[in-house]
Amino acid sequence: MTLTTKHFGVEIPAIGFGTWKLKKETAQECVAKAIESGYRMIDTAQAYENEKDVGRGIKDAQLPREDLWVTTKVWLSEFKDGDLQKSVEKSVSKLGTDYADLILLHWPSKDVPLDETLGALNEVREKGLTKHIGVSNFTVDQLGEAVKLSKAPILTNQVEYHPFIDQTPVLEAAHAIGTSVTSYSPLAQGQVFDSDVLKEIGEAHGKTPAQVTIRWFTQQPGVITIPRSSSPEHLRQNNDVHDFELSADEMGRITALKANNKRLIDPSWAPEWDSAA
Repeated sequence: MTLTTKHFGVEIPAIGFGTWKLKKETAQECVAKAIESGYRMIDTAQAYENEKDVGRGIKDAQLPREDLWVTTKVWLSEFKDGDLQKSVEKSVSKLGTDYADLILLHWPSKDVPLDETLGALNEVREKGLTKHIGVSNFTVDQLGEAVKLSKAPILTNQVEYHPFIDQTPVLEAAHAIGTSVTSYSPLAQGQVFDSDVLKEIGEAHGKTPAQVTIRWFTQQPGVITIPRSSSPEHLRQNNDVHDFELSADEMGRITALKANNKRLIDPSWAPEWDSAA
């Protein structure tokens, strides 16, 4: 069973497998095991330096190409017209998939005008190197600008999102536009396992705090999540969330954890983040 969310007429898997920090044989083996465990979305990036390993894992799994959703991201150094197109050609070649399903701009750039970068990204789509395009780590205003400048729909904004961060402005902006939000670091780099609320809800359902968290994401409209694990058992568990449902009260208790508003990813090149009112 594959949970999906639909945007601009496109069905997107609601749970994907993230590959950040996975390298070489580990990346290859984990991607193959993830696909065997039922994941139908694989997420990587040029900056992860593992696209070739991810591609090998995809090949090992021997799933028909049309049954798998593959996302990668263009790094900031490749945002100029000409550079972006060449970098995407390299990414698709490394992945060995003929095309990507989704190409994202990994971060907003302070150096290259967004209209130039989006023009190049749209060209990549028109050439058939990707089916869809989107952004990552964009603020509400940057997302709005991207939507105005792009010929093709901006299918998602991939951002840090877990129970301990308040992403209300980003979620509301995406819903208003009709686009999706993709959650990276959904398990707060393991911090969900320390939450009494998540542990208690998990015990009530016979599930782990990670499974409860991922189920919480799937019950939010327009939200996709891409948990990562190098453990075969954990990656299997993270996609084993289809046989239970969180009540409205449980959903509310988890959502209330956002009062912590703890950001884990905030590099020097990050934009000025939106703050919740």
